[in-house]
Amino acid sequence: MKSPPRRGGRPRVVIAGAGFGGLTCARALKHAPVDVLLIDRNNFHLFTPLLYQVASALLDPGEIARPVRQLIRPLRNADFLQASISGVDFEGRRLLTDHGAVEYDYLVLATGAQSDYFGNSSIAEHSIGLKQLDEGLAVRNRILAQFEAAEWTDDPVRRRMLLTFAIVGGGPTGVEMAGALSELIRFVLRKDYRGLDTNEVRVVLIEAAPHVLSQFVPFLREAAHRSLERKKVEVMLSSKVESVTDSTLRLADGQEISTGLVIWTAGVKASALGATTGVPLTRQARMTIDPTLQVPGHPVVFVIGDLAGAQDGSAYLPMLIPVAMQAGKHVAACITDMVAGGGAHAFEYKDPGIMATIGRNSAVAQIRGLQFSGFIGWVIWLTVHLINVVSFRSRIVVLVNWAFEYLFLDRPIRLIVRAKD
Repeated sequence: MKSPPRRGGRPRVVIAGAGFGGLTCARALKHAPVDVLLIDRNNFHLFTPLLYQVASALLDPGEIARPVRQLIRPLRNADFLQASISGVDFEGRRLLTDHGAVEYDYLVLATGAQSDYFGNSSIAEHSIGLKQLDEGLAVRNRILAQFEAAEWTDDPVRRRMLLTFAIVGGGPTGVEMAGALSELIRFVLRKDYRGLDTNEVRVVLIEAAPHVLSQFVPFLREAAHRSLERKKVEVMLSSKVESVTDSTLRLADGQEISTGLVIWTAGVKASALGATTGVPLTRQARMTIDPTLQVPGHPVVFVIGDLAGAQDGSAYLPMLIPVAMQAGKHVAACITDMVAGGGAHAFEYKDPGIMATIGRNSAVAQIRGLQFSGFIGWVIWLTVHLINVVSFRSRIVVLVNWAFEYLFLDRPIRLIVRAKD
């Protein structure tokens, strides 16, 4: 298939990836004298912080994902190509895709991250990650399907297996998923499946470190741990997963947990694109880059977001959305200056803080030296996430769904949907 033609004589900026970094960069180039081409294998932008709410039947996929073409409609100088990216020809200034090679004058690599199973094939085969929209739907399908099966089985051993859900990884995604799943079961599914004894249900959160939420201060870690236990989540610390089968999770100490669903949130690494470029990789398969976010030896190529091995002093910047968005704005400014005859400048990250919710009326937030937990932390979490949902329509729908769930203890998206292509 032919690649998109150039529109005119202006420099072309190709942005690989329509996530937070790539979309922010495109928007920041709105008034620059360039043509922008966004490329992504999906035709939508996903608001990943709320993916766990799709997995726990609170939100519909359309409420956290919007078509890229809709989002760039106000950008007169931007276009979109749905394509899978396979590599970069630095010398020829071409991005390699399944639609052919796409020429660029400036290139921004922002292809994000993927789950990291640390080379363990059994975990990769028998668990479900929580990074992509189809994974969120798969988790929701499995939760509901296992309740359906448990309702009608006469085998108590099999029923306990079906009603045991293991979440591996005690970071924000794992903690949020554990809290949401516990509330889905205790508030909603117990009313749908009246023949089941919900005392048989287990939600187990497994973390290799001696505490959950390692990025947070000890006070907030402990508050989150207590909140999880109040929500009937079994928290297993200093526990490393050795292997997973269709019905069993085995820990390194030999302990086995009979479970029909393992949700993997314990590891993340940069997308596979970095390994195809020949650029040296650093921790978590991230590309080595200059302080300006340029690829060494290739000044017209920038790397942002989870793919970028950006550093703040001797420490690598976290693989978080604020880093990607700030980097997107930085690179847009650098490209604008370079088009005008200037040059790139070093990237400086301003930390806006971190937060995680454990469910209804409970969250922890760490913002510029201040710590919040419980109901206040939850209100802060709701406000920040609602503001950052990608479109106004989605904000309204998400707010309505949150209010409905809060008032009536119900979740309307309890559908088992298996799409056929």
